[in-house]
Amino acid sequence: MTTQAQSDKDRVVIFDTTLRDGEQCPGATMTHEEKLEVAELLDDMGVDIIEAGFPIASEGDFAAVQEIATRSKNAVICGLSRAAPKDIDRCAEAIKPAKRRRIHTFLSTSPVHMKYKLQKEPHEVLEMVIAQVTRARSHTDDVEWSAEDATRTEHDFLCRCVEAAIKAGATTINIPDTVGYTVPEEYFALMKMLRERVPNSDQARFSVHCHNDLGMAVANSLAGVKAGARQIECTINGIGERAGNAALEEVVMAMRVRNDVLPYSTGIDATMLTRASKLVSAATSFPVQYNKAIVGRNAFAHESGIHQDGMLKHTQTYEIMTPETVGVKQTSLVMGKHSGRHAFEHKLEELGYKVSSNQLEDAFVRFKALADRKKQIYDEDIEALVDEEIAHAQDRVKLVSLSVIAGTRGPQRATMKLDIEGRVALEECEGNGPVDAIFNCIKALVPHEAVLELYQVHAVTEGTDAQAEVSVRLSDKSGRSVTSRGSDPDTLVASAKAYLGALNKLMVRRQKGGIAVGEARVHSTDAG
Repeated sequence: MTTQAQSDKDRVVIFDTTLRDGEQCPGATMTHEEKLEVAELLDDMGVDIIEAGFPIASEGDFAAVQEIATRSKNAVICGLSRAAPKDIDRCAEAIKPAKRRRIHTFLSTSPVHMKYKLQKEPHEVLEMVIAQVTRARSHTDDVEWSAEDATRTEHDFLCRCVEAAIKAGATTINIPDTVGYTVPEEYFALMKMLRERVPNSDQARFSVHCHNDLGMAVANSLAGVKAGARQIECTINGIGERAGNAALEEVVMAMRVRNDVLPYSTGIDATMLTRASKLVSAATSFPVQYNKAIVGRNAFAHESGIHQDGMLKHTQTYEIMTPETVGVKQTSLVMGKHSGRHAFEHKLEELGYKVSSNQLEDAFVRFKALADRKKQIYDEDIEALVDEEIAHAQDRVKLVSLSVIAGTRGPQRATMKLDIEGRVALEECEGNGPVDAIFNCIKALVPHEAVLELYQVHAVTEGTDAQAEVSVRLSDKSGRSVTSRGSDPDTLVASAKAYLGALNKLMVRRQKGGIAVGEARVHSTDAG
């Protein structure tokens, strides 16, 4: 990897849209506090532009964007808006407290979008482009315009729209592959064509925004940069609608590791990538796949005997980057039942966690209990434990105890005790299997109409005593869904925790005017 200094023309601006496009991913909605925490970390790690949300979408989105704008230190804070004047004005109001602010406004330009979505003729769309950029520019000097579905837009019309947007005052032009349709060679040619054919193209920075429907978001983004774009729009862990967006950690490390063929630089502190990945995963309850590039659990794991032999002789035989460069510690088996509170706190810091004293105490108690049940404690065990502690700290409904009768001689039966807003409730139910019995208990104690869309179990680490991590996705009548995870050496307990975690999220939404969750049926009891 080259270490030579690079000029400003080789500097690639990182535009993170985790809090906007990423949060639009079904089930990935974050709380207000989680958004603020993610934004702070993005700012600290050197992200140039943070797209904090879609202010017109809801009061909650507006409040989050405004608070992030108020707290921002270095990053430009950006809000998204459609072409409507009220959208643009609302966006301008939300980002106003930021030291540096941007309005990102977009409009569809492809024939299929103009005909069926906008129901407008091309000349009407061109007029809208000029009007929306002009209005946005009246609020701030930093305006980004996006041609939605650009990769399926006719070239002549796209050139006219881009030229008009720049003339109206757009300083950044984004060419999104909205539906993940293009391939690297095609995207390179499109970007090159625009920069050559549009007369005033030198007056704006070109940006790439690629979706991953065909698994080429990162490759397409880098192809766009090679063609002259100098801004990449991406998300932590690649989260986003459908198959997601280009992953920030992948584009950053691709340019660092292969600087010989991608001679560009960013301002990202790569040692914070793993920490950011874990934070976003915990906030969205979206687990990172084990073989995920850069930040996956197996990214620096070697089990093959041939690979292990090579690694022992020289790490570069099978590693093209060191774990430390992305914030990963090489040691994983360190903690045990004899570890003290100070060592546990130090381990959390190593893993990138910032917890309050109360959260630390609760997590430490759970760690010691886990250490008594497991022979070996891995980093992944601690991460699962702390992620769950943070995610469910403010839950209205919590699991107190669970007993299950299962096996070939039915019926399967579960006895469950819940803490519902400080009051204890007890219920016993049968089911078609132990998990069904557990979920029936929850429905009896907390009546609701949510539908179970996903139930998934995997082991956090190897071995028969491994912690089980269960993911549950619930949806309401309107089709909105939430996902939550629960972990425990007992798979059935983990299942109950995951279901309750998702239900708690739906209950929070109901408080904000969301879904139908019935009043909890609480029975006072002195049972401990």
